[in-house]
Amino acid sequence: MKINLKKSFFIAFALLVVFVTSSITTSGGVFASSPQQLYDQVWKLINSKYVDHTNNQQDWKKWRNKYDDVIKTDEDAYVAIQTMLASLNDPYTKFLDPKEFEEETSSIKGSLKGIGVQIGLREGKLVIIAPIEDTPGEKAGLLAEDEILEIDGKSTKGITIDKAADSIRGEEGTYVTLLIKRKNQPNKLYKIQRAEIEIKSVSTKVPEKAKLDDCVGYIRLSSFISKNATTEFEAALNQYKNKKGFIIDLRSNPGGLLSNAILISDMFLNGGIIVSTVDRDGYKETTRATRNYVTDKPVVILINKGSASASEIFSGAMKDNKRALLVGENTFGKGLVQEVNKLMGGSGANITIQKYLTPNGTDINKKGIAPDVTVELTEENIKAKDDVQLKKANELLVQMIKNQSVCVK
Repeated sequence: MKINLKKSFFIAFALLVVFVTSSITTSGGVFASSPQQLYDQVWKLINSKYVDHTNNQQDWKKWRNKYDDVIKTDEDAYVAIQTMLASLNDPYTKFLDPKEFEEETSSIKGSLKGIGVQIGLREGKLVIIAPIEDTPGEKAGLLAEDEILEIDGKSTKGITIDKAADSIRGEEGTYVTLLIKRKNQPNKLYKIQRAEIEIKSVSTKVPEKAKLDDCVGYIRLSSFISKNATTEFEAALNQYKNKKGFIIDLRSNPGGLLSNAILISDMFLNGGIIVSTVDRDGYKETTRATRNYVTDKPVVILINKGSASASEIFSGAMKDNKRALLVGENTFGKGLVQEVNKLMGGSGANITIQKYLTPNGTDINKKGIAPDVTVELTEENIKAKDDVQLKKANELLVQMIKNQSVCVK
C-alpha cells in the first residue's frame, strides 16, 4: 500500500508529522529476531531501495558490520540505526521506534495526540511547515514558516526532528511552551495545551468574513493522510452538485496518502498523466487518469508555502493538465517518495525510495510549484481576517464560470 508520508508530519501533531510521500510494507516478509538482525535489516533496505544509489557519496558497506560488537539491546540497535541513517543526510529517511511507528499508523486511521502542527528542518532550523486546521496550534496563532527557537525553555539549535517531537508531545491536557521567531516580528512565547487531534480532512465551512458568490463551492482539504480523505472529498463535491465551480483550498496542507492524491486528481481529469515516479535505477512509472471523472466544472486551487507532498502532486496534476488555475504562493517543494517498512518488535523505517515528477516531467523537490496568479497573504491581512487570496480565487473562478455562461448572479 503506497502512502504519501513524510516523517516530519508524523512529528507534527505531537506526534508531529512531516508528511509527503511513502508506502507501508513488511520488509521481505521476514522479521528480525535480535537487535543486531534489526540493524542488519535496515542496512539491507537502504542498500537495495534507497533512491540515491551512491548513498550520499559513501561506501555503504562500511556500515554493515560497524557495530557488531556494540549492539546488545534494542536501544543499542535504535541508536546505531539512527546514526547510520543520519549519514545519508536525508531528513525523510528515518527510523521509528515502536511508539513512533504506532503513532504514524494511527495518523492514517484518523486520530492523533498533540498540538496539531507539522514541523521540519530547513537549513538546520526547526520550523513549522503548517498548523492543522482547528487544533491547539492553529488556535494559538502558530503560522507556517515560524521558527521554533526553544521548547520549554531549551534551545532547538542542533536538534533533530525526532528529539523535537519527543519534547513537544506529551499527555493530553498538559502544556508545552514554544519560543517562536517570526519574520519582522519580535520573538514570542506560546503556551499551548496538548489535546487529542481528530484528523478531519475535508471542510466546506467558508472562512470567517469571507464572501463567495452563490455559484461557487468551497472545499478545504487540510490533509491527504486519513484513509477517509477521498470519501470525504467526493461527499463534498456531491454536496455542491448545484454549484457551477469549485475553490479547493490546499493552503498549509502538508500531504498524506499518495493514493488519495491520485484518486482525488482522478475526480477532475478526463485522461492525462497524474504523476510519475522514478526509482534509484531510473525506472519511471507513470500513473494516468482513468477518465472516470466526477466533474468537469471550473476549478481554482489555493496554495501556499505550507502546501506540500500530496498537495503538490494534486496541484501539479491539475496545473499541467490545464484543469485548474492555481492562486496564492509557491508551494513547499517536497518531491520525494518514502516507503514505510514495518520492522521487528513494532518499529519501522521510512526510506526515500523514489522521486516524483509532475505530468510535464518537472522535478519540484526543493523548488515547489509556482501559482498561476501570485497573491501574498500578509500578517496584516491575517489579523484583519482579510483573506485576499480567497477573494482573488473567487473573482477568477466567477470569471471562468461566466465565460462558460453558467453562472447566474
